Amino acid sequence: MTPEFFRDQTNVSRETLARLVNYAEILQRWHSKINLISPRSLNPLWTRHMLDSAQLIDHIPPKTKIITDLGSGAGFPGLVIAIVTGIETHLVESDSRKSAFLREVIRQTGATARVHNFRAEDIDPWPSSIITARALAPLPKLLSYAAPFLRASMSDKPPYCLFLKGITWQEELTAAEDSWHIQCQDVVSMTDPASRILILKNPTPKLSG
Repeated sequence: MTPEFFRDQTNVSRETLARLVNYAEILQRWHSKINLISPRSLNPLWTRHMLDSAQLIDHIPPKTKIITDLGSGAGFPGLVIAIVTGIETHLVESDSRKSAFLREVIRQTGATARVHNFRAEDIDPWPSSIITARALAPLPKLLSYAAPFLRASMSDKPPYCLFLKGITWQEELTAAEDSWHIQCQDVVSMTDPASRILILKNPTPKLSG
């Protein structure tokens, strides 16, 4: 996929596309120094990472104020969302080198994002409208990471999670339902028919015992 085809699929402005192209160029330069993404996914970057991330934007409601992206890595999906939407996005990433990369992309693209160089389970949470994640952990563990942010959010506007999941999504959802009350909508991924976007509305832990 070329950047132009990405624009056709997402209808982003030419200015936004130019910022994403700049992001992709920085990623390719830094990738020679640190392992940001799988080398096999550098060629299909615009499909495997950019479009895969951008598809979440269709599920972000109007007036969303704060998005928190857990385990941001090379910035997928959180940094793509920030560049395209302009929504305040907090990127939580434990690896200091990846955090430095994210800060450099933010500096050069003017993205509305902030980097937090912490493990997701070790950071003090803040209120968020939406929690996002991609390829961070199995769903039960991922929900435990998201739980403090869900609790910190305003009660009159319950937050929800947008998680990108691969072919094991159904098994992970079944496992998570053992310990969580979950209202889940699954949406077929634009980039892989075996993968899903999991939209989890206000998941809450079940009481033990």
